[in-house]
Amino acid sequence: MFCKRSLLSFCLFLSCLPLRSQQSFNYLFEQGMEGYACFRIPALVTTAKGHLLAFAEARKGSCSDTGDIDLVMRRSTDQGKTWSQMQVIWDDGENVCGNPAPVLEKRNSIVFLLMTWNLGSDHERDIIAGTSKDTRRVFITQSSDEGLTWTAPKEITSTTKKPNWTWYATGPCHGIQLTKKTGYRDRLVIPCDHIEADTKHYYSHTIYSDDLGKTWKLSGSTPQHQVNECSVAETGDGALLLNMRNYDRTQKNRKLSQSTDGGMTWSDLTDDSTLIEPICQASLLGNLKRGKKHRLYFSNPASQEKRERMTLRVSKDNGKSWRQSMVLHEGPSAYSDLVLLQGKKIGVLYEAGNSSAYEGIIFEKYALKELE
Repeated sequence: MFCKRSLLSFCLFLSCLPLRSQQSFNYLFEQGMEGYACFRIPALVTTAKGHLLAFAEARKGSCSDTGDIDLVMRRSTDQGKTWSQMQVIWDDGENVCGNPAPVLEKRNSIVFLLMTWNLGSDHERDIIAGTSKDTRRVFITQSSDEGLTWTAPKEITSTTKKPNWTWYATGPCHGIQLTKKTGYRDRLVIPCDHIEADTKHYYSHTIYSDDLGKTWKLSGSTPQHQVNECSVAETGDGALLLNMRNYDRTQKNRKLSQSTDGGMTWSDLTDDSTLIEPICQASLLGNLKRGKKHRLYFSNPASQEKRERMTLRVSKDNGKSWRQSMVLHEGPSAYSDLVLLQGKKIGVLYEAGNSSAYEGIIFEKYALKELE
């Protein structure tokens, strides 16, 4: 029989156990903000003047990928110390406006924002099956005044998506403008993914502009499938590196592919055993010169079990190895994007929370020397 003294001792024992602390976050976008149930899919870009533009999907009724979803932005003119009020970039009624993929065109100081759209009543599974009322479409908007105003979204589906593709996504993360080193000076490159109608295979691909953003075209797709959301970067040797979400459940790590012709063709997929993942989006930031050396930076939830342990890594050998890393948040975390800041710092915009990765989107910055 369990006596009162034993019960009292057990209660005293429990009272001495440490309680799991709840971390406090300084959210840029948080559940319930301005009437939105959930914010997801962060993307980040620096303007010509060094201002920061942080994008996200603002989801009205729930955290679902389907339904009434607007594309929103907040702006910082002081390297992330303070931020503007939230601005709605695209609201198309009850439809889905999302997958932000921003890129700065440096010659004319224009920020282009690539996006995708679908009917709010069309579920992803129906679009993939070809039974939806409409399909995924590709759009673009641009800002010539540091993100203060944006042009009306313009559809570019006909030049960036093949007829036999169903699901389609731009980014979600930043695009890049190539340097002279690649031989494709000033080319704008956006990482994307798609699904084929007949095979239902998932592929990563890129789209590009060679006329400073006036027109956009399809470039190459990966030779193998089972990959989708991806991020692209220039490496120190002038190649492009595509880093991809991997659906091969026997190997829960990132897939890689390289291009030496500006993204027109991509090499066979390879594995990066260091960059483990729970099947999730990630961000790659590259061609950063520190002294005479180049760096690649990478962020993702570094776990093979679930979306947790948001981790920032650095590579000093064009992605061959990742010897330095730093865990930013041990708890639930998911999508992210990276940007270079002034004063040798890096900015990270990522989904995180205490109980769920989708409680909000955080912006944090770190000194690059912390990863050396």
